[in-house]
Amino acid sequence: MKKTLLATALAVLALSVHAQSAPGSAPVSAPAYGARLEGFDYPHSQQRFKLTTQRQALEMVYMDVAPTGQPNGRTAVLLHGKNFCGATWEQTISVLTSAGYRVIAPDQIGFCASSKPTGYQFSLNQLAANTQALLQSLGIAKATVIGHSMGGMLAMRFALAYPTQVEQLVVVNPLGLEDWQAAGVPYASIDQLYAQELKTTAETIKAYQLRFYYNGQWKPEYDRWVRMSAGQYAGPGREQVAWNQAQTSEMIFTQPVVQELPRLQVRTLLMIGGKDRTAPGAVRAPKEIAEKLGDYATLGRSTAKMIPGASLIEFPALGHSPQVESPKEFHEALLKGLSAR
Repeated sequence: MKKTLLATALAVLALSVHAQSAPGSAPVSAPAYGARLEGFDYPHSQQRFKLTTQRQALEMVYMDVAPTGQPNGRTAVLLHGKNFCGATWEQTISVLTSAGYRVIAPDQIGFCASSKPTGYQFSLNQLAANTQALLQSLGIAKATVIGHSMGGMLAMRFALAYPTQVEQLVVVNPLGLEDWQAAGVPYASIDQLYAQELKTTAETIKAYQLRFYYNGQWKPEYDRWVRMSAGQYAGPGREQVAWNQAQTSEMIFTQPVVQELPRLQVRTLLMIGGKDRTAPGAVRAPKEIAEKLGDYATLGRSTAKMIPGASLIEFPALGHSPQVESPKEFHEALLKGLSAR
């Protein structure tokens, strides 16, 4: 049965592979979306989890996608990165559901289609608690938790806080594997970050992703994710979007998880694109410091040694988002990593 499910899932992968284009600088135009991504089409129907947190009534939007293959009784929770949304997991959702998983893909508070609170103290622990409350409301006692970028950082925090609720932890190029502030990166206030966020356009998003995510190689299918992010900055709620993004940038910078990784008690799989050079705030640091940060080829290996019993899958030719950059290669490795015991 396991081989049949794997074959079905791999068949889905074959349909999702696109040819790589040469490096390009063609501009990406962004539509104007609402502050909660009104106008953007999600790949699956959106559900709303109402919660009261920090004296506010908020909504956490999520996708709850049933298995399309023979159900295996397992649930996968997909946690998005800071510059991503639950929708960015579109291909991963298809692969996992065809392999028999139920998939929950939330947008965190302050992000994408979820509420944009005006006075919220963002922390990884708070986002983990919100996610745990969502899973409790759905009757999910244990899940495979898969996180990318900031979502990987959050997934590790979730596993530290709720180890008995994590069947397996998978982190894809997670942030927080080094302490940027301790390394010498100057602090930036939320007000400074807000002013910077207000300058965000489709062009600045594409330029950043081209450099850090895709190693200078652009594919037309990446444009959808640029428009998704940039559309919120082009819409009527841009100030609140920018403010929440500034708050969460500060959260990421000041709350690394690297020091606590030896305490992880769950089965952990690291999936690392070796060409990634993401290091939040490094542009503020002196050159001699910035050049040493975000070396994911090295960070992946050192992190694997820190986490008891961790497994490491390396993608030497890929960058920050291997699941988007090379979906067939990534998802084949993911399915094998999930089935390994």
